Amino acid sequence: MPNYPAIIGNYRCGSHEPLLLIAGPCVIETEALTLSIAQQLAEMARELDVQLVFKASFDKANRTSVDAYRGPGLDRGLQILQRVQQETGLPVTTDIHEPNQAAPAGEVCALLQIPAFLARQTDLLTAAAKTGCAVNVKKAQFMAPWDMRHVVGKLTAAGCQNVLLTERGSFFGYGRLVNDMRSIPEMRQLGAPVVFDATHSVQEPGGLGSATGGNRSLVEPLARAAAALGIEGLFLETHPDPDHAPSDGANMIPLDKVSDFVARILEIRNTVERFGDV
Repeated sequence: MPNYPAIIGNYRCGSHEPLLLIAGPCVIETEALTLSIAQQLAEMARELDVQLVFKASFDKANRTSVDAYRGPGLDRGLQILQRVQQETGLPVTTDIHEPNQAAPAGEVCALLQIPAFLARQTDLLTAAAKTGCAVNVKKAQFMAPWDMRHVVGKLTAAGCQNVLLTERGSFFGYGRLVNDMRSIPEMRQLGAPVVFDATHSVQEPGGLGSATGGNRSLVEPLARAAAALGIEGLFLETHPDPDHAPSDGANMIPLDKVSDFVARILEIRNTVERFGDV
């Protein structure tokens, strides 16, 4: 069984711990923009007393179109994330797609993220576990929540004790995702803290023809429902100008709206915590 609560740097993610917030832009664009977003999020985290891990991807390897912007690549991306960590004091995370990316990413990141499409990839999970970092695995859109026990088993067998599992929606026909909120208590039974990915849950894969669409108006209603079910963490992507972001803009929260959004989610979580564990 994994550790509970999970340890991510100096943070503890679990029930009756401060909310773990994983937030940032979908993909790294410029160094200046990435730092600006991180600094604003760090200020918000101090004001709201949440544990913030800054997230941005160095490579979006699963874009819809071959012409879509993917990011600055592994080396440059990790340099930018390291500067974010140094200047803000925030732990950082990024997603990895290949086993050989785990070790270099683990030298910079406190938390490694496994994308949903790759949740069953044994070699990738094993490589992430061997870094000594905490590992957050997004439940694949095609997997049942109880089948995530095999993901937990692979990670713990490879030496990772600090495991997080993320609910991010399930396929519902073509170009549509839905959330079965039963997955949150189901995955909590596996002994790992559960994170709710509020922004990817409203994706519409391929919905824009050559890019993924989404509906950001549904982000907060779904996050409220997840908070009522006792999540330990919340994942969201944000950008100062989502409609012009190069990736996932349709489902991202505008940066200037994030603080109020998180504050409302905290009110729900604090109320639910008083009821005891679900």
